[in-house]
Amino acid sequence: MQLTLAKIETKQEIASLAELASDIWHEYFVGMISNEQIDYMVEKFQSYPALTDQIANQGYEYYFMTVHGQPIGYVGIKQEESKLFLSKFYLQQEHRGKGYGSQAMELLTDICRSRNLGAIWLTVNRHNASTISVYEKKGFKTIRTQVADIGNGFVMDDYVMEKELN
Repeated sequence: MQLTLAKIETKQEIASLAELASDIWHEYFVGMISNEQIDYMVEKFQSYPALTDQIANQGYEYYFMTVHGQPIGYVGIKQEESKLFLSKFYLQQEHRGKGYGSQAMELLTDICRSRNLGAIWLTVNRHNASTISVYEKKGFKTIRTQVADIGNGFVMDDYVMEKELN
């Protein structure tokens, strides 16, 4: 089935995104980080107010990954000088492993090419082995580690990965 990216722009779409993000994060990150950190990060980065601010004031773009018009996940991107920052890339559990992530990555590569961007970069939790493996298969290389204090006693312990585009 064909996946499309649908840009999130309205208040209702942002509210739907916040709900989808909370559901995915609370399913996916259990066991990787504490429930308290999941709650904190969802509120700080993926709540309705946080998403609204990111879209309106910080240059982020969010897209639903859709199949037959139904959201099955989402991506968040931010264009930087010559690169695209892939801030968020999440699929609902029942849609993982079906090729949708690969289709979404192709669409993001198309966005980069249309904007004359030479690379995509991202951060990924260093304990997220399955996702790191997927990114490596897609041509991403780890370029450094990064520990970021996100407040409330929590840190993000990540790899920074990048894929050069030809």
